[in-house]
Amino acid sequence: MRRLVRLACTLLLAASTTAMADLQVSEAKLRMLPGDLPAAGYFTLTNTGSQSVVLTGAQSPAFAQVMMHRSSLEKGMASMQHVAQVEVPAGATLTFASGGYHLMLLQRQRELALGDRVEASLLFADGQSLPVTFTAVPPGAD
Repeated sequence: MRRLVRLACTLLLAASTTAMADLQVSEAKLRMLPGDLPAAGYFTLTNTGSQSVVLTGAQSPAFAQVMMHRSSLEKGMASMQHVAQVEVPAGATLTFASGGYHLMLLQRQRELALGDRVEASLLFADGQSLPVTFTAVPPGAD
């Protein structure tokens, strides 16, 4: 019985490791605004795996709060909504960019300068997290 439990745990661990290995983050940047204004987090998340994943948020020791939002333009009116989760289907790419999905990072916990590398973790519905390093860029940077 113990052998069976160990085997099950090993398989679960292997499956979990594979799931995160199937996710790739590129172009991770934080658009910094002056003072204590929020920063916006942009990145591209690619799921090369065979199963969809659900992104539920992010966290960073450099900010007290990180939220997911989606900007939209409807009838000439710009708006922004809080997003609780975003599914990334198998084989798909999701881009967090200006005018769409983005992270809103609030209450800086330390001084940040342009060019600084900022550590964060993307959080998923299955309880796993994926470390990401963002680069701080000015407001108008692409």
